[in-house]
Amino acid sequence: METNASREQSGAADEAGLGGQVRSAVARLYRRFRSERPEGTLGDTALDVLTWLHKNGPHTLTELSEQGHVAPASMSQTVNRLTSAGYAIRTPDLNDRRKVLFSTTPEGAELALAARIQRNTWLDAQLQALSPEDQNAIARACALLSNIAGSQPAERPPKQ
Repeated sequence: METNASREQSGAADEAGLGGQVRSAVARLYRRFRSERPEGTLGDTALDVLTWLHKNGPHTLTELSEQGHVAPASMSQTVNRLTSAGYAIRTPDLNDRRKVLFSTTPEGAELALAARIQRNTWLDAQLQALSPEDQNAIARACALLSNIAGSQPAERPPKQ
């Protein structure tokens, strides 16, 4: 009997080459990882922004938009949700009073940390269940994927 997981894995093998297989595996892992979060918390996007602020400190709306690869209007909605829920605050930028910085509140930092701990606990348990050889293979793949992720984007043809 074929399970959903085996169908998805065989579907990944059917994709065009190694790039398709990597893309499929990373996407599935990312979706699974994002599902590991405290019950009844924020949506994925808001939790991602909150976690990023907790790890990286205060940032402007423009910086958050660029980091998240979203339009400023979309990021504005997200930070409005965070501030109205009491997870983030707005403060003036001391270097440029025209700018506003967003940062986590103690409650926001606690939620971001809880989400990270829950996700890390799940992933650590999955990795510990693997053989040492498979753990080493994943460690090597992580290094290679990190290099790929840090590479320069491909040039896009000019718009006509």
